[in-house]
Amino acid sequence: MNFKNAKIRILDLDYKGCLYFNHLSHSQQVAAFFKIISRLGDGIFWYVMLAIVWILEGLRYGLQILYLLAGGAVGTSIYKYLKHKTTRPRPYQVHQVIILGERPLDHFSFPSGHTLHAVMVSITLGYIQPFLITLLMPFTILVALSRMILGLHYPSDVLVGAAIGAMVATGIILTAPFLNIIL
Repeated sequence: MNFKNAKIRILDLDYKGCLYFNHLSHSQQVAAFFKIISRLGDGIFWYVMLAIVWILEGLRYGLQILYLLAGGAVGTSIYKYLKHKTTRPRPYQVHQVIILGERPLDHFSFPSGHTLHAVMVSITLGYIQPFLITLLMPFTILVALSRMILGLHYPSDVLVGAAIGAMVATGIILTAPFLNIIL
């Protein structure tokens, strides 16, 4: 199989995955649930989690929050750069059968910033307070699913967003020696 055929096959799988997930939004209850998840994933949920960890850890957590916010800025810079360079249209813009379930925060699809930040924050906060992982990971998975169900992203957008988020989180954990000192 040559490169062109492989690319066409991957794009076809991406489209089929998008159709599959977006079809779930035909149920009003499912669409409403994932719209709420998506809005919480805009930041509200993560700010509440940061506050919980800050309350549990006390003032010594202030530096960790700054490091996590810096990681968020790095993640935002990466995904904004990629969106600007790739300019991939969102699924609902390309395929008329895709139902838009929520207004997008920006114009382009690749990669998913919601998923990137969800994975980054979940891994980092889960490292700091492992008991939180039982809340963080299920919510992160729901955020990732919401992006496809609501017609905002292709599966590849979500997978790449998750991979970038994991890399940024790993960078935070490996380069923040005070995380190990405090734990």
